[in-house]
This record gives sequence, structure tokens and C-alpha cells, in this order.
Amino acid sequence: MQASHHGLTIEAVKGDITAQPDCDAIVNAANAQLRTGGGVAGAIHRAAGPELERECVPLAPIRPGQAVITGAHNLPNRHVIHCLGPVYGRDKPEEQLLRDCYQNALRLAEEHGLHSVAFPAISTGVFGYPIEEAAPVAIQSVMDLAPQLSSVQLLRFVLFGQRDLEVHEAALQRLSG
Repeated sequence: MQASHHGLTIEAVKGDITAQPDCDAIVNAANAQLRTGGGVAGAIHRAAGPELERECVPLAPIRPGQAVITGAHNLPNRHVIHCLGPVYGRDKPEEQLLRDCYQNALRLAEEHGLHSVAFPAISTGVFGYPIEEAAPVAIQSVMDLAPQLSSVQLLRFVLFGQRDLEVHEAALQRLSG
């Protein structure tokens, strides 16, 4: 599914975040230490190779809502933007911290002149944020920042599972009118 908002194309697709060769950057749902870890972070680090973790070490630790940018190494992209999402029920206010993740990542993309960014569903895996609550926050935060973007023209939500895709599509349809 695709929608347009203030010149920003927003897509929701089912796929592999590490296989988005047409995007300038992919976003890593990182841990505070920016280490390999599991889930999205593990998949991105494995695909990028050990140089990614070496580049991340001096940038860590990061706090919930923060984002940092590195090279993409063996990935087919120019950059990886690492965001630390909130742990649901622990990091407060979780909605604002999740919102900050998406917006801070987009601001970094804009600062680096990137045109396209692929996001996973941040915080919805081991961090426990319910997808039904996270998807509208993610989409609304992107739409709220869209008028301030001039370089970034494409934002793609890359969802691993069918249900996550359906929830994002429904939220995108509802929020884009």
C-alpha cells in the first residue's frame, strides 16, 4: 500500500529490511549499545558484516528515542540509521519516545541528503510494543514531520509478518484519509 503526504510517499510492504537496495538508508531497531543482538538488529548486523559493529562502538550508548547514523558496509544501502525504541511498559512516555525514534531518524536522513528510508516496526518485537498501538504512532509521527522534509521523498515501512503489514496498511489508510 502507498499514500502521499506533503510530497512524501509512504509505503507499507512485507519483506526483509536488509533487502531494500533502492533505499538510501535502512533503519535498525537497535539496542542501547548498538551491538548485534537479535531480531532486526541481528539481521542487519549479520548482513552488514562485522565492520558495522566496529563503527557503532564509539557511538554507543544511545537513549530511547535517539538515532545515530553509520555506513551500511555490506548492505546494498548507503547508510544505516540506528534508533533505540522504548521498551513497552518500562520506558516512559513510550508513545513520545517511539515518535522521537521515527522523527529523529528522518531528521538524520534529511541532514545527510538522503531520498529514501526503510523502517522496520520499531519496538514491536522483544521490546513488547503492541503493533496495534505502534503502527499509528509511527505513521502519524512521519506524517507530522513530512512538511519539514525536502530531501527525503520515500519512506517505506518494511514489515516482516503479514499481520504487521495489515495493521500498518489499515493505519496508513485511516491516517492518510
